Amino acid sequence: MPSAMMVSTALLFLIVTVHVAAAATVHEHSQCLDNPPDLSQRGVEAGKVVDNLPGGIQAYVTGPPSSKRAVVLTSDVYGFEAPLLRKIADKVGVTGYYVVVPDFFHGDPYNDRKFAAEMAKTDDIKVVVLSHPVYVTVDDMKEVKWPIEILGALNDTITPREQVRQFEQALSERKDKIEYL
Repeated sequence: MPSAMMVSTALLFLIVTVHVAAAATVHEHSQCLDNPPDLSQRGVEAGKVVDNLPGGIQAYVTGPPSSKRAVVLTSDVYGFEAPLLRKIADKVGVTGYYVVVPDFFHGDPYNDRKFAAEMAKTDDIKVVVLSHPVYVTVDDMKEVKWPIEILGALNDTITPREQVRQFEQALSERKDKIEYL
């Protein structure tokens, strides 16, 4: 079982945050929310759930705990129990990374707003990926500290391509030239 120190160290040296967000309370119709995962279709998982992370956070962990490389995947609106997220974690773990999928939302993932964008403004991560960035604003892009990838869907009614272009424009105008894709 990984120690809190090891997890904290891993978070400080390399964290990739993958984030897919959608909010049922704001959008009456959402492509994401209309197609929830079947949590009973989990199948065989290489990792396990641990309860002893700092702050009393549960997490799905996989990969070699002794690895010097770590990846933290944050859940989408369906939480850290989503089967596809755990399959992705297992695939990354097989490549030698220690992977942590924390339940940052304490069992209530629908309360997320813009977790990854807020993390990108701190010194706690090195890279961030936003996928379907609900609630993220152009002003958020002006405050990120780390390279960022923004993945917007081609036909996304919640985060349309024009909004993603505005994010890209804000990043390109920065004097410090944060890398973005």
